[in-house]
Order: sequence, then structure tokens, then C-alpha cells
Amino acid sequence: MVIRKGRRHNSAMQTLENLQFDNSFARLGPPFYTRQQARGLDNPRLVIASKAAAELLNLDPAQLERPDFVQYFSGNRLLPGAEPLAMVYAGHQFGQYAGQLGDGRGLLLGEVMSEPHGRWDLHLKGAGKTPYSRFGDGRAVLRSSIREFLCSEAMAALGVPSSRALCVIDSDTRVQREQIERGAMVLRMARSHVRFGHFEHFHYTEQPELLRELADYVVARHYPEFIDKAERHAELLRQATLRTATLIAHWQAVGFAHGVLNTDNMSIIGDTFDYGPFGFLDDFDPTFICNHSDDRGRYSFERQPSIGLWNLNALAHALSGLIDIDTIRGILQQYEPHLIGVYSQLMRNKLGLIEDRAEDTELLSELLQLLASNHSDYTVFFRRLCEFDESQTHSPLRDDFVDRERFDRWTQTYRARLQQQQQPREQRSALMRRANPKFILRNYLAQQAIEKAEQGDYSETQRLFTVLQSPYDEQPGNESYAAAPPDWGKHLAVSCSS
Repeated sequence: MVIRKGRRHNSAMQTLENLQFDNSFARLGPPFYTRQQARGLDNPRLVIASKAAAELLNLDPAQLERPDFVQYFSGNRLLPGAEPLAMVYAGHQFGQYAGQLGDGRGLLLGEVMSEPHGRWDLHLKGAGKTPYSRFGDGRAVLRSSIREFLCSEAMAALGVPSSRALCVIDSDTRVQREQIERGAMVLRMARSHVRFGHFEHFHYTEQPELLRELADYVVARHYPEFIDKAERHAELLRQATLRTATLIAHWQAVGFAHGVLNTDNMSIIGDTFDYGPFGFLDDFDPTFICNHSDDRGRYSFERQPSIGLWNLNALAHALSGLIDIDTIRGILQQYEPHLIGVYSQLMRNKLGLIEDRAEDTELLSELLQLLASNHSDYTVFFRRLCEFDESQTHSPLRDDFVDRERFDRWTQTYRARLQQQQQPREQRSALMRRANPKFILRNYLAQQAIEKAEQGDYSETQRLFTVLQSPYDEQPGNESYAAAPPDWGKHLAVSCSS
């Protein structure tokens, strides 16, 4: 499999007509996909577009303002060089092998090459029925499209590895869900759309040569330095293991729950992928379940690290014909220490701790127990902690806790730990503000934007998007977006169709 490199002239700003496509996945052949044209939307109109995502394609931001922009990303017109296809894959869903799945409502348009940003898949979500739609209509609705767009771009701004989103298109197309809704499309960008489930499909259908071809394709695309090495497949699993561990460590640190960690929703390169019933923590609750369909709590916030390893075991089983069992065991054993190491560093940054000390584990554990028992808002607390003054006997934060004596004991230990560093408080506070976001995509904020958008008013979606692009900055005039949610905003039901 030949993966072509980008050309030097790609660094210049591009128009929609001269994006540099190189559709390497399409060259794998029919067993990996079905060619499929998109079904367009009626009366398409732009809800929102991301200039930051466009820059990753070297796409001139002025292109987002073109009247015909919506035609290209509503399925009504095909980008020159694109080769739309629906990928086939399988997966374990809620712990059970589900058999053949595939792109049931999305199409991989192709891969755009740009320097210095590399290769990006363009995937049109909501493009109509495919051979893998099963009983679905292949459509997406406006609310789910807005949520995916906002969270993709918000996560990237937070520094969490993630797929991206270029735009959301609304329409007059009617879609039946619990009620009639408007059809929409979101253009997702990802460095890869290959999932754990791709390998499971070829493993369980007993097609080892195709599985090997897919594995070599991923290595050639993402780890070309190993393509001629005997251990290339082991390196593929090792990278998936370490990158998944890094990803989930970031989720735990920022307070993000994915909601549906099925193997078909796991990116082979460790990016956050397939935004459905996600949720950021409001009150700190380790047992938080953001997907109301998850009645057993399989994908609760606290279980994400263990589920990541479970999914990697499923991937390793699919790759077991290419890698010997002892090597697989050794690679999977790297997952937990790597995740703990990354998570510990991220949490030390949030606490303003420079050095790694053994007692920091207990300091953090006690704090998280305090937050849980007090139902403290996770994001608000850590942002306010940035202003902690170790020279004061009592922190103003104590007034937010019911058990003030316990909080005072914790701050006494924390104060002593900070004093050992001999770091100016202003410097520490500035560093902590870069590790503790002020703005996150809370469910109720997304819901408010969606409700206005469903009435044809996209202004709140655009304003919320702008706020989320600078999550670590103070934003005078936007303080309301940083506040803890009202009680009704903490109990919104979110499902896979949301």
C-alpha cells in the first residue's frame, strides 16, 4: 500500500475545488468498503463553521462564506477528487460482539493532504442510507450534529486528542425520531477513521490476509518508520495501547465522559471519536453516567480507564494472528502504568505541583473524595483553586464545603506542599490557569443553543462555539458560561440520537 506524501505547494491556502485529495483507503479495495453517493439535503443552510478546522486543510477561511459552500457539505455536490465510500467494520457493543456494523449514516469522502498539518479524512455524517444502515435511515438530526461539532472543537481547544469538525448544515429535510426533526449533516475531520472494530471484522470473518493488509495500511500511514520491520504489527498495537491510555488520562483529568465506549467507537490512533451521549462532569461524581441507555453503568466516568483496557484486549485478540501472545501480554501490561503516569502529571498541573512526590497520590485522592462527598462542581472548583493563597490560614473555598474541618485539614497539607516548592504564587497561579479550564461544554449550554437553532436562530451556537475556543482564558462578558449549571441543567437525559 502506497501512502503518498503531501506536496510542498500545499502550504498555500486552498479553495474547495483544489483541495489535494489522496484517497489511500479507497485503494484498499471492495472488501473494505462500499462506494456510495450521498443523499442531499433539502434547502441546506449553514449553521456554523470552524476556521480553525479549515486551517488544518489549508482551506482559505473565505471559502466558508461562499454561497455554494453548503452544497458541498450537504451531499448535494461532490468535492473534486473525493471518492465517497461507506466503511465496513464490526465491534463489541456494551461488551457483546455485535457482528458486522459499518458506516450506517456517514460517508468517507476521502483524504486531504496539507502541509504542515498532514493528512485528514473528511467524513460526511448524516449522508443517507448505506448497505450498513440496518434499520436506520442514515440521517443525522440537528441536535446531534450541533453537539458533535461543538464538542469536537471544544476538546481540541482543551488540548485533548480528538477528531475535528468543519461545519454543520441544517435543512428542511424531515427525519423521524421520537418526533419529526430536521435533518442535518456535520463534516467530521479525523487523522484516521480506522477503528478497533475494523480489525475485529476481518478477524471474526476469518479473512487473515485482509486483516494483515489493513494492519500494514495503518502502519504505512501513521508509523511509516516501521513498515519494513518484522515487529510492525506489534508496534501498531503498542501505539494503540499507549495512545488510548494517554487519551483516557486526559478525559479523566478534564472530567469528560464519552458515553459509548464500544470497540467500533475507538480510534486506532487514540483520538476521541464518535461524539454521541457524551457529558462533562458538573458535580464531581465518579459514578456519573452520561448515557441514559447505559442502565448498568458500563461506561460510567470512573470505569473509562478499565474499559479502555478491555477494548484493547479485544483489539489484541483480533491481531493475535499477527503478534505472538507473549508480545501481546507485554504490550497490554504497559497500559495501566502509562495511563497513571499521564493522569498523575495532568493532575499535578491542575494542583500547581512541580515535582512528583509519593505523598501527592494521597493528597489528590483525599481531594477527590472531598469533592464527591460535597457534590462540588469539578471545573469551577479547580479554576477557583488557581487563586489559592498559601499565606492565608483559611481559604475562601472552605465556605463552599459542608465539612469545613475536613477541607481545612486538606488545605493544611496542600499549603505545606506548595510552600516546599518555593515558587512565586503569581507564577504558580498562571500555570494552573493553563491547566484548569474556565469554560467547558456543559450539557445545558449545548441544549440551550440547540433549542434556539431548532427555531432557526443559530446565534447562540455561534456564541457558545466562540467561548469554547478559548477555554483557559478569562472572557469578560461571558462569565455566565463558566457558572455551575442550574439544578435542571444537571439532569438532562442524553442518548445515542442526541
